[in-house]
Amino acid sequence: MSCPSPKATIILDTLRQQFISFSLSTGVLRFGAFVTKAGRTSPYFFNAGLFNDGAVLGKLADFYAQTLIDSGLEFDMLFGPAYKGITLASATAVALAAKGRNVPFAFNRKEAKDHGEGGSMVGAKLQGRVVIIDDVISAGTSVRESVEMIRAAGATPCAVLIALDRMERSGADDALSAHSAVQEVSLAYDMPVIPIANLNDLFAYLSLTADPQIASHTAAVTAYRQRYGVAA
Repeated sequence: MSCPSPKATIILDTLRQQFISFSLSTGVLRFGAFVTKAGRTSPYFFNAGLFNDGAVLGKLADFYAQTLIDSGLEFDMLFGPAYKGITLASATAVALAAKGRNVPFAFNRKEAKDHGEGGSMVGAKLQGRVVIIDDVISAGTSVRESVEMIRAAGATPCAVLIALDRMERSGADDALSAHSAVQEVSLAYDMPVIPIANLNDLFAYLSLTADPQIASHTAAVTAYRQRYGVAA
């Protein structure tokens, strides 16, 4: 069983552009030459681990919360997979409460606790429609494990909320998939993956920016998208 699709999957361009600008200003999004987990040399890199102080985390959580609200998705609680998802789900729950939507959240431990209450789950009981919150989706392993834990608890994984969708085809260069990792997750688990922003938004930002240094990376990002990109 899956949750109803969002009533509206298009989020205001202004929110998306603000997120790209915010990510650049914090150094989370950088341009250059970076080797990805897939072994590709990417002209940009998104490192969510650099959202690492209170003010920045609070702003990031506000983007997550507003994106979820704008999606129109029906949900009952949040789940953050260890490790990055723990902070993201917790902070997003705080941001949602500030916007008038108070929901419970939970997260898992990598290793089950063998004393006290025991087990691998922390926080609220998993129940109802659960949104998984993470930074990005690469291989989809974190989502798969989260889906299994949520279903094992008798709840329904409802959607995945991420910061950035790179919108690139998965697989080796000589055997590229027709789909991105995000698309494969959505198809495999019959649920939406909702990004705050995606590669198209980054490209739009590059096209519109008045900063010549940032705009100078447009050609490299365009070439990378032409080689590895998927349709929206």
